[in-house]
Amino acid sequence: MNTVVTLLTEEASQASQSVKLVNRQMIVILDFGSQYSELIARRIRETQVYSEVLSYRTTAKQLRQLNPKGIIFSGGPSSVYDENAPQCDPEIWEMGIPIMGVCYGMQVMVQQLGGEVSRASRGEYGKASLYIDDPTDLLTNVEDGTTMWMSHGDSVTQMPAGFELLAHTENTPCAAIASHDKKLYGVQFHPEVVHSLGGFALIRNFVYHICDCEPIWTTEAFVEESIREIRARVGSKRVLLALSGGVDSSTLAFLLHKAIGDQLTCMFIDQGFMRKLEPERLVKLFKEEFHIPVEYVNARDRFINSLTGVTDPEEKRRIIGHQFIRVFEEESRRLGPFDYLAQGTLYPDVIESADTNVDLQTGERVAVKIKSHHNVGGLPKDLRFKLVEPLRKLFKDEVRKVGRNIGLPEEIVNRHPFPGPGLAIRILGEVTAEKLNILRDADLIVRQEINQNGLYHDCWQAFAVLLPVKSVGVMGDQRTYAYPIVLRIVTSEDGMTADWARVPYDVLEVISNRIVNEVKGVNRVVYDITSKPPGTIEWE
Repeated sequence: MNTVVTLLTEEASQASQSVKLVNRQMIVILDFGSQYSELIARRIRETQVYSEVLSYRTTAKQLRQLNPKGIIFSGGPSSVYDENAPQCDPEIWEMGIPIMGVCYGMQVMVQQLGGEVSRASRGEYGKASLYIDDPTDLLTNVEDGTTMWMSHGDSVTQMPAGFELLAHTENTPCAAIASHDKKLYGVQFHPEVVHSLGGFALIRNFVYHICDCEPIWTTEAFVEESIREIRARVGSKRVLLALSGGVDSSTLAFLLHKAIGDQLTCMFIDQGFMRKLEPERLVKLFKEEFHIPVEYVNARDRFINSLTGVTDPEEKRRIIGHQFIRVFEEESRRLGPFDYLAQGTLYPDVIESADTNVDLQTGERVAVKIKSHHNVGGLPKDLRFKLVEPLRKLFKDEVRKVGRNIGLPEEIVNRHPFPGPGLAIRILGEVTAEKLNILRDADLIVRQEINQNGLYHDCWQAFAVLLPVKSVGVMGDQRTYAYPIVLRIVTSEDGMTADWARVPYDVLEVISNRIVNEVKGVNRVVYDITSKPPGTIEWE
C-alpha cells in the first residue's frame, strides 16, 4: 500500500472512531479508483448518515474495527479481467454487512461470488432508461423507466448463485441484482450522479431500509463532537489560526473560539494576493463585529518578491505555502509560543491534492496530483506546529451548515470559494504588482455586476483571470496592445464537478464594457465555457 492510500486509510480510521461517539453508525465506501467515490460519500451524507472513503485494500479485519452499518463498492477504470485488476478482501463477503456494488464494484462482487462478467457487445454510456423487474427492497419507490447514468464496457452475463434480477435496461440485461438473504446488491449504473433521476431514492433505500441507519449525522452533532475533540486534543495549549476570511477559515475561527476561547489567536497574513478591499474589511469585521482578536501581518512585498520570475503554477503554490508557514513561525515567536496551527482544510482539498487511482499494470494505487493547496500540499517537513483541522472531512455545503449553526453571518457563509494562493494563481505566468492591480480592478467589476444582477447565489464562483499574453485593439482611434481578461463563472453543488454559468448576454456585455473602459491595460474580455471535468474551476 503506498503512502497516499496509507494516509487515506489512517485518517479515515481516526475520523471514523471519533464520529462513532456521535452517531455509532457509518457507511464505508471502498474506492476502486472511481472519479465518483467522493460523490457517493456526499450523497450518503445528504441522508444525514456519516460516510467515509477508504481504499479497496481495506481488510475485513479493519472494517470490523470501524463497525460500519453498510459498505459500498465504487466504480473504477478497470475490467475485472485485467491483469492485477483491483479486488477486495474475500472475507468481506462473510461479514454479514449489507454491501452494494456500483458499476465496477458490482462486477467485482459478481466475479468473486462465482458469476460471470463479459465484454458487452455494446458499451453503455450516458443516460439510459431503467426498467424495474422487482420494485421492492433496493428499488422501492424508484419509478419504472426512470433515467440512470451508465458508464461501462463490461456487463454481468451470469449472476452468482442466490442472486435475483432487480432491473434491466435496453442494452444491459442485469442492470441491478440482489441476494436478498445476504443483503448483497449490485447496480451497473451510477446512482450518485445528478443525471440519475432515481438515484437518490435508491441510495436512501440502501441507507435507511437495508442498512437500517438513522438520520443522525447532523450539523448539531458535528459541532458538539468537534468541540469535545478540540478541547480534548488541545487541552490548555495555545492555537494559531491561519485566517483568510473565507467561509472555511471563518467557520473554523468561530468553532475554535467557541471551544477554547482566548487560547485561540487568529492571524491574518496579507500576502498581497487578496481581492480589492478584502483585507481591510476582514480585519474590521472580526475585531469590531465578531469580537475575535486578529493579528494583522502585512507581508505583501515578501510574497510578491518571492514569486519573481516564477511561472509554473505548482511552484507558485509551493512557494506561497512555504512563505505562509515561515511567516506564521516568525510571527508566532513574536506573539508567544504556540503548539498548534489550525487550518480550514476540507475534504475536496485533500481529494484534489492527491487523487488516488489504480495502476492497471501493477495493481497499486498511485497518486495523481491535480493541484496542491498551500494548506495541504505545501507544508514543509520541518513544520514546528501540530495541525488542527476539524473541518478536514467536510464538504463545502456541510461547512456552510456548520457556520450557520454557530452564528457565522450570511455575508461569510455564502461567500464564494477563494483559493489559498489567491490572485497569484489567477494570473497565469509571472505575478507582478502591476498585474495584481489590473486583476483586482477587473475582478471587482465582475463581483459588482454579478451581485447587482442578483446572480451571486446562483453561482459557485465568479471571477476574472489575467492571461500572460497581449492582443491588438482599438480605443479612441488609437491602436492598443494590452492584456485579455477571462471571465470564469461556474455553477456547482460541491466543487467536485462544475458547469459554466449561463449568464445573460446583457450582463456579460456590461461586465465586458466596464472592464475594457475602466481597467487600464485591458482591451479584450473572453468567457470560459468549459465544464469541470475536463477543465478545473481555477486556471492554475
